Amino acid sequence: MTDLPRIPLAGVIGHPVAHSRSPALHGYWLRRYGIKGHYIPLDIGQADLKEALHAMPKLGFVGVNVTIPHKETVLALADVVTDRAALIGAANTLIFRKDGLIHADNTDGAGFMANLRQYAPHWTAQSGPAAVFGAGGAARAVIVALIEVGCPEIRLANRTRPRAESLRNDFGTKLQVYDWVQAANMLEGAALVVNTTSLGMTGKPDFRVPLDALQPGTLVIDLVYTPLATQFLIEAQDRGAHIVDGLGMLLHQAAPGFERWFNHRPEVDDATRAAVLGA
Repeated sequence: MTDLPRIPLAGVIGHPVAHSRSPALHGYWLRRYGIKGHYIPLDIGQADLKEALHAMPKLGFVGVNVTIPHKETVLALADVVTDRAALIGAANTLIFRKDGLIHADNTDGAGFMANLRQYAPHWTAQSGPAAVFGAGGAARAVIVALIEVGCPEIRLANRTRPRAESLRNDFGTKLQVYDWVQAANMLEGAALVVNTTSLGMTGKPDFRVPLDALQPGTLVIDLVYTPLATQFLIEAQDRGAHIVDGLGMLLHQAAPGFERWFNHRPEVDDATRAAVLGA
């Protein structure tokens, strides 16, 4: 009997992970391009992460996406880390190489900027200061991307201030740290406002920072995409802001991983978005 080629497997690891739209997204691309492969959600706790990662290649996995709370932890478990992932201090894409090494990359910043270009082409880095809520792996990716395009000032607030201070130590004086109780003050004169926290996500506490200082025309982005229209975005829109939801970033950051795992560069278009929303 002739040996059949192994069907490639990929997935998303996190804890929790049931909310992720990544399986719907990659499943759509696999069907669209007629590729034999599977992409599945994998709820893996911190204590089991190392063992799970080393077992996956033996099970047929070619790579995985990484989400909360493992984006920073996986860097220490990878054999090869791209400069981009090292600078950000987090990885969202792992490739299990044929030589047995685990390759870690971060496509979040590129996905964030691609989402901006697609849905807010009027925005430029020179538009003014950016206000960022949160100091986790996604925030680090956003901050690196904003610095790279020349954003003049980045205001940062996190529920635990030391974590925000750590980012300022890493990325320099362009970052201005605010106490969480004073976070509303970041919005005054800001041209871009980004929520990178999980606040407002289905099953998580609400985003409660007052938006009184938000100016009409400000670009407001929420990286949360479940629900798609968060209360943060709804209130920002009511105040005259231009809003962008987090789904586009998910779609764009996913494309490089899919290409590496399944050898086909997928399109991020209206049909892709509709497929994920309809899943």
